[in-house]
Amino acid sequence: METTLLSELEISHRICWLRGQKVLLDFDIASLYGIETKQLKRQVKRNLSRFPADFMFELTPEEWENLRCQSGTSSWGGIRYPPFAFTEQGVAMLSSVISSEQAIEVNIAIMRVFVQMRQMLSGNSELQRKIELLEGKYDEQFATVFQAIKQLMVKEREPRKAIGYRSS
Repeated sequence: METTLLSELEISHRICWLRGQKVLLDFDIASLYGIETKQLKRQVKRNLSRFPADFMFELTPEEWENLRCQSGTSSWGGIRYPPFAFTEQGVAMLSSVISSEQAIEVNIAIMRVFVQMRQMLSGNSELQRKIELLEGKYDEQFATVFQAIKQLMVKEREPRKAIGYRSS
């Protein structure tokens, strides 16, 4: 049970948001499956008809550069081409293309993480809706409280000192 929790935590840290979707990148999936990224890509390319655009897409150079800057990976060596990004459905389809025992176990864990994330997001939207209802209901009574909180959140800017040399 402990290894399952560890792998689910590891999986959740590798999921990122791209184009408004939760995705896993090909090198992360390959690492979890215990195979080389080129082997995963080769299998996907052999079975491209199983991976429509809503299952998998290749990152644009701009997306890849942006993601690389966010994660702090080096710009030299390693990956020469932008990676493939797999949505939840794409990861499920990978199980029909790569069927090692480890890949099957990892796919099950990935599906569980995606379900947990979906449940958390739907729970947050329900909480947000309830807060909005309460604000609407008690807005008149607590208007001054909300106003005071908003004023505390806004920080006044102090004039900044000039940087550099002054010419006389």
